[in-house]
Amino acid sequence: MAEGSGEVVAVPATGPANGLNNGAGGTSAQTNNPLSRKLRKILDTRLDNDKELESINEDVQAMSNCCQDMTSRLQAAKEQTQDLIVKTTKLQAESQRLEIRAQVADAFLSKFQLTADEMSLLRGTREGPITEVFCSAKLTKGECRTLTQESCDISPVLTQAMEALQDRPVLYKYTLDEFGTARRSTVVRGFIDALTRGGPGGTPRPIEMHSHDPLRYVGDMLAWLHQATASEKEHLEALLKHVTTQGVEENIQEVVGHITEGVCRPLKVRIEQVIVAEPGAVLLYKISNLLKFYHHTISGIVGNSATTLLTTIEEMHLLSKKIFFNSLSLHASKLMDKVCLKNAILKLCELYFRVLPVNNKIHFELAYWI
Repeated sequence: MAEGSGEVVAVPATGPANGLNNGAGGTSAQTNNPLSRKLRKILDTRLDNDKELESINEDVQAMSNCCQDMTSRLQAAKEQTQDLIVKTTKLQAESQRLEIRAQVADAFLSKFQLTADEMSLLRGTREGPITEVFCSAKLTKGECRTLTQESCDISPVLTQAMEALQDRPVLYKYTLDEFGTARRSTVVRGFIDALTRGGPGGTPRPIEMHSHDPLRYVGDMLAWLHQATASEKEHLEALLKHVTTQGVEENIQEVVGHITEGVCRPLKVRIEQVIVAEPGAVLLYKISNLLKFYHHTISGIVGNSATTLLTTIEEMHLLSKKIFFNSLSLHASKLMDKVCLKNAILKLCELYFRVLPVNNKIHFELAYWI
């Protein structure tokens, strides 16, 4: 086929003349053929591209090997430094906790500890001036007193702390024991102050000032203990209100029993002195019923956990009943000794009318307490 004319020329496939022409001028014809040149050019270009692709493949393979090597090195370095990273993290967390503790300690000391200037001013002469430092020192003294006051302020922070400690039984129990010990000292000190000093400013008056009136004396002591027991239970309920573990009520009763145990001895000594003094059968009967009433009331608040306090009240109740019956028997014996045989009937009537007022008073008191 010729390109320029567009005509089709048949080329014989065989023949000597054609064969000679092909043999002598075949290479020249193929070289001059445009199609052959294009094919050759395409082949050469493909060969060049294959070489470039091979070169790129080698470069990519080299980069992949390099990346794998770097990855292996990074993994090895990570494994080697893993322990160091963990220790560093722990140290950072511990450092933060210590920093918070230091801030809390500094805040506590700044609020509850006097400086050297404040100490020297408070220990100075009475003629010294009242300055801002003096007022600050008095304020610090007042803040310190709030730590040991009878009323216990349960802050939300303490409630959250007990909620967090419920998962650690040992620390939880230790905290409750420390709280109970601190409150026990406060309750004992408050009871002694109520007996000897009275309330703030002398109101109410000290309970000891009513010791000449046995019934009021015993009643005031028991009323104070009843109020203190109920308050301590409320404090513990507020402290443990977010605790969800089992046995919270038992913990409250146990701690209340430990707190009230400290006042048993001073209470027992004073009530024994009143009973042994034998104020009379009627007063003994009233005191016995008073003790029984408060035993029932306090046991209704704390159950049977405050065993020491309830046992003390029960012992005093039994002692008062015993002394009451002894006093009544003695009174009856004295009256019987005065009876003459010849006037037995009249004396018995007289004895009856003497015993009758005592009996009426006892029945009246019994009806009152019932």
